[in-house]
Amino acid sequence: MQFIIKELITIEEMVAQIGTMQYLYPNLSLEKYELYLSEMVSHNYTQIAVFEDEVCLGITGCWFSTKLWSGKYMEIDNFVVHPDHRSKGIGKLLTDYIEQKALDLGCTNIVLDAFTSNFAAHRFYYNQGYGPKGFHFVKILNENGLT
Repeated sequence: MQFIIKELITIEEMVAQIGTMQYLYPNLSLEKYELYLSEMVSHNYTQIAVFEDEVCLGITGCWFSTKLWSGKYMEIDNFVVHPDHRSKGIGKLLTDYIEQKALDLGCTNIVLDAFTSNFAAHRFYYNQGYGPKGFHFVKILNENGLT
């Protein structure tokens, strides 16, 4: 297998891979995706994708910012591998790429959220060297607005 990793920086490049993102968010509409991306890209959001023969097998978003407790950090967001291509090393390719990007940017750490019920993701992230540092508390204000 010959995997190609590409960094997607334009909304058009990202939107072209909506099919892969919909494995994570089945109800994500094209309109909502374009709207959210137009807001996110201006805040250092990019996507990293793994392709084989021009087919996107895995994709994740990432962005960097600064917090008082950590300084510059990288955040992984919207991480998904096509269900037919899991356990082939695609997720590791994505996390390795992001780790190098974070180091190149001078980040002190990488953060991410995984739903509490997503045990497969927990196992994957533990195997990549990630561990819980705290709790990410959420108060839902509009259930209908969630993707």
